[in-house]
Amino acid sequence: MEAVAMEKSVSKSDATNNRMELPMKSLGNFPIPAGQNYFNFVALDTLGRRWGFKVSIRNVGRYKKPWMSGQWRRFAREKGLKKGDRVKLTMHVEGNVVRSYHITAERNLTMRIWIPVEEFAR
Repeated sequence: MEAVAMEKSVSKSDATNNRMELPMKSLGNFPIPAGQNYFNFVALDTLGRRWGFKVSIRNVGRYKKPWMSGQWRRFAREKGLKKGDRVKLTMHVEGNVVRSYHITAERNLTMRIWIPVEEFAR
């Protein structure tokens, strides 16, 4: 079964920083082991390229807003991401186990049509 793990509109800081803040509601889709504050995973993009990411939360305090780092900055730069683009992580789940993640970056062509950013490079 394919499920959306996270979907977000890219902010200006997401496009230029080493990390992207994630929606709090997506945190449950990244199995952070007890006693740790991060989860490493690999996601395939629409071209089949592998990207290493890390979802982290703060060690202290009640506010555990997650963010994604690892190869995020390189991904954002290579895809030419800018404010208003959309990033979506999907996960393929078998039973209760996530088997793989896929990442897509899209740009809004019109009000309701989103296309992969790779289409703009042509």
